[in-house]
Amino acid sequence: MKPGSHNAITDVPGIQVGHYTDLENLTGVTVIFPEDGAVAGVDVRGSAPGTRETDLLNPVNLVEKVQAIVLSGGSAYGLEAAAGVMRWLEEHRQGYPVGNASTQAIVPIVPAAVIFDLLVGSATVRPSAEYGYRAAQNLKAGPVEQGVVGVGTGARNGGLKGGVGTASLAMPGGVVVGALVAANAHGRAHDPVTGEIYARFLEQNGEFGLKHPPKTPATPDYTDIFNDSFVRSNTVIGCVATNAKLTKAQAQKVAQMAHDGIARAVFPAHTMFDGDVIFCLATGEVEIEGPAELSRIGAVAADVFTRALVHGVLHAYSVGGLVSYRDLYDG
Repeated sequence: MKPGSHNAITDVPGIQVGHYTDLENLTGVTVIFPEDGAVAGVDVRGSAPGTRETDLLNPVNLVEKVQAIVLSGGSAYGLEAAAGVMRWLEEHRQGYPVGNASTQAIVPIVPAAVIFDLLVGSATVRPSAEYGYRAAQNLKAGPVEQGVVGVGTGARNGGLKGGVGTASLAMPGGVVVGALVAANAHGRAHDPVTGEIYARFLEQNGEFGLKHPPKTPATPDYTDIFNDSFVRSNTVIGCVATNAKLTKAQAQKVAQMAHDGIARAVFPAHTMFDGDVIFCLATGEVEIEGPAELSRIGAVAADVFTRALVHGVLHAYSVGGLVSYRDLYDG
């Protein structure tokens, strides 16, 4: 197995990504768009989540497909960005049909999750519906811009500058798994003593581009990890996508397994100060057989999510009073 041609969530056929970035106020929006809709699942693992339309993804509920996933800054205010994405989708006739031939309307299904970035840039300028609309206008396939962009513009991870990261892996049989992550965890992605990236062992084909040789992480120190009030409002949010044919329940299971990717990437993970949310999109192009193949997709999703989170940290640059990992540890 190896990464796709772009090592990005867009390696899953039909997946596009659009960013809108507000560098002046250090916030933004990222939209993940499956061209023909996708079966979706979600797992909310953090203790301080900000979400929209996640109940609809419960397998017992009606709607099978979603039209987009929105990841936004701005804390709960940023959920407004989804309304702008809905407007763009309605203009493009993408949504759940309601009514009859004479009174037909469509309702775009747009789940969303937000990160807390109000203490990084402006506390009063947050992503709006207009931000979401502009992010949707920027949708494209191919390479995905990473780092201080979109939802990652105001992200911070383990006290350092965070950002958007993405990665992918192509599996035997034609299944592709990709992930896009806003690296914004309370926990660090690096060992504070040696500077080593915890998840470096998952690197594919030298993708991280680190200049320093691998170092052995120090023994964890639990004494001061919750003492800094500035980093007590965090969240890792992201989306896993695959071209496998999954049910809503199976997509939910993949989202659950993908959360292991956070625990591999950062220490500590899933704290009371994190609102971790992972969505899963399944476009349904490739049939899979049985629970073993589903479990394999979930295991790959966890590792791809880890690599995407690391990319979010490594692609960030110092801004807003936050130093980047590259500037601090890797030149």
